[in-house]
Amino acid sequence: MGSQQKPCANNCGFFGTSEKRNLCSKCYKDLCLEEELAAMKSVLCSPAPPSPGTAGQSKPANRCGTCNKKVGLTGFACKCGSTFCGVHRYPEKHECTYDFKGEAREAISKANPVVKGDKVDRF
Repeated sequence: MGSQQKPCANNCGFFGTSEKRNLCSKCYKDLCLEEELAAMKSVLCSPAPPSPGTAGQSKPANRCGTCNKKVGLTGFACKCGSTFCGVHRYPEKHECTYDFKGEAREAISKANPVVKGDKVDRF
């Protein structure tokens, strides 16, 4: 009555069923997670379509992201991806979303790996 078991298509040594694409339960779960992540990635990475009320009204890169002042060639590009005038160039002045502390923490941890010696056996 049920589905017939066959060896898993990933050759992991377990048995799979036709309902799970001839995969065992673990391989099927892993496949579903991969497909879900790929779908989420394609949605997140695809450019968003312009909303109907703002067609052609994107913020130009030659204007400050906070006060909308024209900056021309003197604009300051921030690591958060926006351009700012001289007043708003500092992260605390434009409510920057970039994680400077996290980046510094990561750089320090990469530059200084943990060195730990073996335990000394005492007699």
